[in-house]
Amino acid sequence: MSAKAFEETSQKSASQASGHGGSGVVDSQPRSVLGSDTQEVEKHHISFCTKCQMLCFPLLKETHFIHAVEKEEPQLKGIITRLYSRQEYFLQIQTDGTIDGTKEEESNFALFNLIPVGLRVVAIQGVHTGLYIAMNNEGYLYTSEHFTPECKFKESVYENYYVVYSSSNYRQHESGRGWYLGLDKQGRVMKANHVKKSRPAAHFLPNPLEVQLYKEPSLHDLLETMAQEDSQSPTPSAILNGGKAITQSECHPAADDHLCA
Repeated sequence: MSAKAFEETSQKSASQASGHGGSGVVDSQPRSVLGSDTQEVEKHHISFCTKCQMLCFPLLKETHFIHAVEKEEPQLKGIITRLYSRQEYFLQIQTDGTIDGTKEEESNFALFNLIPVGLRVVAIQGVHTGLYIAMNNEGYLYTSEHFTPECKFKESVYENYYVVYSSSNYRQHESGRGWYLGLDKQGRVMKANHVKKSRPAAHFLPNPLEVQLYKEPSLHDLLETMAQEDSQSPTPSAILNGGKAITQSECHPAADDHLCA
């Protein structure tokens, strides 16, 4: 091919690519992709990428950046379980927040999420109600809508392979003995300082049903939570029983397996 023929062929190809009918001027902006409408660019940015790496690169870079900053939320592996007391009751949280025992093995109120929140420390949350079991500084159990420091329980395996749950925050001042979650022979929750680790009242046998992944519970400030619920708190003469206020007259005479102090 002669030099003149090669030049004519090159000019013809450039003219066809530019869409200007042989003017020989190549448009620096491919009009099939770039236009006044920005959405048109975004719509065709994949095909445009093959034609112009320089202009498409910022879009690709932004896309990669978005994926880079997205992080998966921490996942905690816990279990859905039933807690069977050695007193022959299943622990449960009723819809009104009452904590007690039931003989009904298939009760939905007896299903709990055991969520690990520390080394051998768990949160005990009712599956049906979403309420957490908590223990206050007087040893009374109650239920909380929010996860607070009082919702943390140490989980320990006793020598007979039953599990005991004690408050992570509170214990006997003089002896240092733990305050334990317990049910009496009638299936009522007990005041923690009356529950002994060696007694059947404190012994629970978890019956795992399903392994579950949980989001890490958001720790609420205890004082803030108490202030929000202050208007709903029982009177000073009442006793906390899973959020249900009961009067002193409803308590039974003093014994190891009763609710009253």
